[in-house]
Amino acid sequence: MGAVVLGATRAGSRSRVGLVLGGGGLTGAAWMTGALPALQDRLPDALGDVEVIIGTSAGSVLAASLRCRCSIEEMIGYQRGETIRGLPALPQVKDGPLPPVPQPRMGSPVLWCTALLTPHRVHPRVSVTAWLPHGRGRHTALRAMVGDLHARHHGAPAGAAPHWVEGHTWIVAVDYDSGRRVVFGRRGAPAAPLPDAVVASCSIPGWYRPAKINGRRYVDGGVRSPTSLSLMADADVDEVYVLAPMASTGTDSPRSPHERLDRTVRGLATRALLRDARRLHARGLTVTLLTPGPEDLATMGVNPMDARRREAALAASLRTSPAALARPHALA
Repeated sequence: MGAVVLGATRAGSRSRVGLVLGGGGLTGAAWMTGALPALQDRLPDALGDVEVIIGTSAGSVLAASLRCRCSIEEMIGYQRGETIRGLPALPQVKDGPLPPVPQPRMGSPVLWCTALLTPHRVHPRVSVTAWLPHGRGRHTALRAMVGDLHARHHGAPAGAAPHWVEGHTWIVAVDYDSGRRVVFGRRGAPAAPLPDAVVASCSIPGWYRPAKINGRRYVDGGVRSPTSLSLMADADVDEVYVLAPMASTGTDSPRSPHERLDRTVRGLATRALLRDARRLHARGLTVTLLTPGPEDLATMGVNPMDARRREAALAASLRTSPAALARPHALA
């Protein structure tokens, strides 16, 4: 586990707090869940009550859970496969570590044409996803889980209560035809029920079918940015906490080619994360970044969709996150 702080820490203060929950698949969600108790100990109010929560991909699931008043204990129990009281229909994720065989056709010909004709309008990482095959996976279990959480908290089905955005919850996805980032829940964004927004944010191109909302197709917000931290520049907050499963400010020395490739990708994500953090710090915000360290990386493995490693990732984070947050590394 590695923790980095830019600016003076304000643990226990009444500052306006923002929380950024990044993408990272099943193991990343488990790792972030394990970090929540230690993060909660640093704040005077409940995590679900912070001013703004930005959730991208796996982070959108945790963001929805916190805003729907799912307790941290319940979230930990879910990761362990326990039955959650009050949610009898809560399904368990049964996807394997590999995607279902995709359909033999391009994921988004429209996006490919857009990127070809106006490349300055489409982020390079997003344009690459146009070439991926059309995924077959369905987020049936995820949609049901978020729907149950919403109904338990609001007392009504998600479609009947469109005002979940009042809690300043921003769910990040990408329009699969235009390539533009869409932040559901932010002012001016397309309207969407909470389960639909979360499913859109988690629809990995080539793995899952694009999510359809009001006639538009959306895919995983993580293809644009693993954390979407830069969006906090538009939020009225003083302090930001970031959980970034796909980055790593810690170091290790992996031997296998797969692990070395993973660390290279993480290095790119980490540099982008630090760049965004420095920009926010320059605006006067205090930013605390929490990323997996060597012990966490060893348990998470290189496939973030490997559900077999979920409990191990959770257990490791529960051990390592308190020490990391207690002794963060200051970054100028």
